[in-house]
Amino acid sequence: MLAVVTSAALAPAAARASLHPTLSAEGWTHGEYDGLRPASFHPHPQGIAVEAQGTGSFVWKRMRGEAGCLGWRWRVDAGPPATLLTRRGGDDRALAITAGFAGWPPRVTAWQRAQHAIAQVAAGRHVLPRSVLIYVWGGTGQEPDFFPSPWIPGIGCVRVLRPAGSPQGRWFEERVDLAADWRRAFGGEPPPLQEIAIGTDGDDTGTRISAMVEAIRHTGCG
Repeated sequence: MLAVVTSAALAPAAARASLHPTLSAEGWTHGEYDGLRPASFHPHPQGIAVEAQGTGSFVWKRMRGEAGCLGWRWRVDAGPPATLLTRRGGDDRALAITAGFAGWPPRVTAWQRAQHAIAQVAAGRHVLPRSVLIYVWGGTGQEPDFFPSPWIPGIGCVRVLRPAGSPQGRWFEERVDLAADWRRAFGGEPPPLQEIAIGTDGDDTGTRISAMVEAIRHTGCG
């Protein structure tokens, strides 16, 4: 969501991936991970259907307002086996819902800011978030509750909501407190929400992925 390693997680590559006109009209933009063939994203009632075969990419959409809470429904009908998400390489996942924020974490380093600046040049007019929370359907289920993204440590934090072994073909309802999770992941007060993204990644295992996300809603937590 957010070319260097940083841009693979934070910024779209050169715009080659196509997107269904309905999703474009709803404000979604298709972004590629550097070096990967893109997945397919199509309209689905109340949401988006994702299809991939050994590929990976994401769609992102601008959001505005305080951190608040984020809710959605998702299901996976086919996805990668359990992979260890705490390391770079081999870290496939069926789905990731990423919340991007407008401000830096309190302990961001000069090196991390510099890598972000390089990614921003590659992203062009897409103003990249300065911190991200990544909610995943995938992984072993043995990962820590919150752990640094191996691709963007310091500004990205991952939380596994549904391990790869979760039941397939079944809808799951999710609701996360972005403000509380940002505090837990980074410390300090959360900055405003800037964008959300839906991503998939199956290149390391060559797995077929078929999944859906719907009823995405950003609300207060009261």
